[in-house]
Amino acid sequence: MAVEHQGVALLPVITLLAAGVVAAPLFKRLGLGAVLGYLAGGLAIGPFGLKVFTDPAAILQVAELGVVMFLFLIGLEMHPSRLWSLRRQIFGLGLAQVAVCAVALTAVGVLTGYPVAPSFVAGAGFVLTSTAIVMQLLEERREVNEPSGQRIVCVLLLEDLMIVPLLAAVAFLAPIAPGSPVAHHGIDWRAIGIGAASIAGLLLAGRYLLNPFFGLLANARAREVMTGAALLVVLGSAYAMQLGGLSMAMGAFVAGVMLSESSYRHQLEADVEPFRGILLGLFFIAVGMSLDLRVVAASWRSILCYVFLYMAAKALVIYAVARLFRSSHREALDRAVFMAQGGEFAFVLYAAAAAAGIINAEQNAQLTAIIILSMVLTPIAIAAMNAVRARIRPSTDGYERPDGLNGAALVIGFGRVGQIASQFLFERGYEISIIDTDVEMIDTARSLDFNVYYGDGTRLDILEAAGAGRAGVVLVCVDKADEGTRITELVKAEFPLVPVLVRAIDRRHSIDLIKAGADLEVRETFESAVLLGEAALEKLGVGREEIEEIARRLRERDRERLQMELTGGMFAGRALFRGKRHAADADEG
Repeated sequence: MAVEHQGVALLPVITLLAAGVVAAPLFKRLGLGAVLGYLAGGLAIGPFGLKVFTDPAAILQVAELGVVMFLFLIGLEMHPSRLWSLRRQIFGLGLAQVAVCAVALTAVGVLTGYPVAPSFVAGAGFVLTSTAIVMQLLEERREVNEPSGQRIVCVLLLEDLMIVPLLAAVAFLAPIAPGSPVAHHGIDWRAIGIGAASIAGLLLAGRYLLNPFFGLLANARAREVMTGAALLVVLGSAYAMQLGGLSMAMGAFVAGVMLSESSYRHQLEADVEPFRGILLGLFFIAVGMSLDLRVVAASWRSILCYVFLYMAAKALVIYAVARLFRSSHREALDRAVFMAQGGEFAFVLYAAAAAAGIINAEQNAQLTAIIILSMVLTPIAIAAMNAVRARIRPSTDGYERPDGLNGAALVIGFGRVGQIASQFLFERGYEISIIDTDVEMIDTARSLDFNVYYGDGTRLDILEAAGAGRAGVVLVCVDKADEGTRITELVKAEFPLVPVLVRAIDRRHSIDLIKAGADLEVRETFESAVLLGEAALEKLGVGREEIEEIARRLRERDRERLQMELTGGMFAGRALFRGKRHAADADEG
């Protein structure tokens, strides 16, 4: 008698994995990026391809957890002090970009013949950039922690916050939409209050509960328990925000920020990372499946026209706002191309607008297709921009990469500071390994008989190949503060016994480096300023012994001030930085 076997349907799972495993590397090899590969893979196996899946919405619902976990990992990199320092970028740059983009995109709809309410909803939805795509692209370029990347993150955070007032605006605009069946109820202040309370509750829980919670679990010494706890925190915080009417991604980000200074941060990152990678790829595959080719075929001229108009208008506004906020041409252009697309939160806004009668079902499908096509076109636009830039900037081909170096010292960054510091080591006869990412600097160094390898110090594989673990000392001499801090954290985490000496850009950078574990940080302006002050006293006739005593007191006072700023903030040591008025007051006292 045959026994019917009831098992798990493996074919859909195998197909999903195959689509990602085949398409992503292929498109990356073609220079189009993994994101476009996932989107194409989803389209191939979706309802308008091989028809392996007929309900992409169900997969998208699960795959959104990839975005949630991605934002949690980004939050782990964003210390509260750093986030507070970016508040002007979030509510200045972010609010300006969102507001001007919303006006410009609404104008596109009005000028093409649509009423104000539907035009506003369509434009406002397109303003909400795809956090998943932009963050993935920034990560691929290793720019999340760069100043330019941080500004993009600030705008994305503001856009996440804007989904709440935009949903409220839908309810407010419904009565003025032609044919709307919804009566006027005004703004739902209760929903806004619940959202604000959700954020406050999550902040309090993160501040007072998370560290003791992980400390208790760590005593169990069971890795799987910590992994489960990490997933519980990510998904629980996301769900709490969802209950409050906000985005799940925002909840995960807040939880990550709250744990960014925890001693369990690195373990949490390692536990969540594998889930994030798989689910984020699944998210892009599900978005590719969701592209309704019937809608595109029926209205392809109109859809392509609006994709072009919306992306062009948004890119121009983003570029103009970036330049207004004093970004360089290169950074403004990068931001405009990266953020010219619509995002996944637009689907939520359009669904709410359709339910309120502001747009009909056909318009909802068309707008959804416009958003997805813009998401598909973004990696292509970035690849095109990179191809153009590759023609006008030096290639890294032909530059030797580090491999098995064994120098007594590793110098990362060979600009003016790295060059001078290395002279002391060369003078003593030590063998030095040097890496840099500036090809022009490498060419200059070669002309002076220095052997400099092309390598990025923020990558662990490059540090290992350059001999960081075998070196007697590592000198971090890069000229970007965030990059220097990141290299320091990485070296101290992976090679804790190796002394790390770092060039600091300013006092704030010094504080970040001390927290990152640097064995010595030297502000690039401090020592030269001390020598300049000593020379000034000498010219005024002050004796050498007295000059040295003054320099000793000032160094000691500066160290004391730095310690106060470490615990109390940037202005905690203000009283120790004396001017003429302070000196007079002290004498009178």
